[in-house]
Amino acid sequence: MKLIRAIAALALLLGVGAAGAQPVAETYIHAGRLLADPATGKVETERTIVIRDGKVVAIRAGYVGGADAIDLRDSFVLPGLIDSHVHLGHQNGPDDKVRRVTQTAAAIAIDGAYYARLTLEAGFTTVADLGEENDAIFALRDGIAAGRVPGPRVIAAGNVISPHGGEGDLYGYRWDVTQVIRRPNLCSGADDCRRVVREQIQRGADIIKIVATGAVLSDLAAGLGQQFTDDEMKAIVETAHNLGRKVTAHAHGANGINAFLRAGGDSIEHGTYLDDESIRLFRRPGVYLVPTLLAGDTVTKWGNDPNGFLSPAARAKALLVGPKMIGATARAHKAGVRIAFGTDSSVSRHGDNAREFALLVQAGLSPIEAIRTATVNAADHLGIDAQAGTIAVGKPADIVAVRGDPLSDVRLLQHIGFVMKAGQIYKK
Repeated sequence: MKLIRAIAALALLLGVGAAGAQPVAETYIHAGRLLADPATGKVETERTIVIRDGKVVAIRAGYVGGADAIDLRDSFVLPGLIDSHVHLGHQNGPDDKVRRVTQTAAAIAIDGAYYARLTLEAGFTTVADLGEENDAIFALRDGIAAGRVPGPRVIAAGNVISPHGGEGDLYGYRWDVTQVIRRPNLCSGADDCRRVVREQIQRGADIIKIVATGAVLSDLAAGLGQQFTDDEMKAIVETAHNLGRKVTAHAHGANGINAFLRAGGDSIEHGTYLDDESIRLFRRPGVYLVPTLLAGDTVTKWGNDPNGFLSPAARAKALLVGPKMIGATARAHKAGVRIAFGTDSSVSRHGDNAREFALLVQAGLSPIEAIRTATVNAADHLGIDAQAGTIAVGKPADIVAVRGDPLSDVRLLQHIGFVMKAGQIYKK
């Protein structure tokens, strides 16, 4: 009997027993206008979003709930935005070359925490980080997921996979220095590339990112064409898919774009010189273009700055590539290519991600089509439909709001006034 009484007393102390657990508090959001379905553009008025345990449990007509409801009756409410291409651990600038040999993984992670907060407060509740030092980005991703660091949900690639001597390799240092600071992300030959993919996934990569062609910001005057061989690309994609990972490719030149898509790749970052064959290959189910127009706009401005920090090789490529990116996106959109939102932030400034929307509209997308790229399209592209892309019962409460009507002026999304991620408010 003494044991029974002790157990009963403990149950009472813990708040359990005959009376049951205490009810979980609910949060109510009063939404004046709600983007109920980004896929169709359906907007509903005067809705209450009910949130419990970080998830949406109901969306009700009218304004219901207590006096402490979050009042967004004068706002346009939409799902948390998704940026499918960022680099949270750094921001490009004149110190890039020095930073590579002085910054530790821990320092990169600290910078990443700062940039992650800026990105979240800009309304982006999910991002794909497509290239950062493994230890830094995986630690940041996990710290955010554990609730210890404020930031968007992170899908992380870690080290970008590159051929030896390709755009993901290092240039401009003494050879002995290069040998010391090279990351374990380089491969030559199909079997070696399979090994690197397996090791990258073993380290914790959620997605695999490769450098399929030349790049703009490297100090390598080797053009913008294909760098991996067809066999190497096929080995990379096949290995990643067998291990349950999608593969995306940095690619400017048409030959690299097409070789990667023929190998079964899932998406192209940039796509500047896509051609008719590219468009045909993009029609394969589930394949996306991530245009990163903000990166193109940024490097064009850098290239035109006579006092800028770009090397001669990088400046020449910036002035060649940057001005062409909007035209390539316009052609792809007109042909019905699926587009997902991505900025390549670190080239552009973290927190300015929403500037991409206006550039997408400049490329021919309507405002709702541009918003779709950062909601349902990006969620499908990244395979996270069950977690993000819409405000729906059962999903995490990732919710943002803005004054005015972004369906009329998409630039309003550069001024997000309310941010909630998984039921927690980060900006109000």
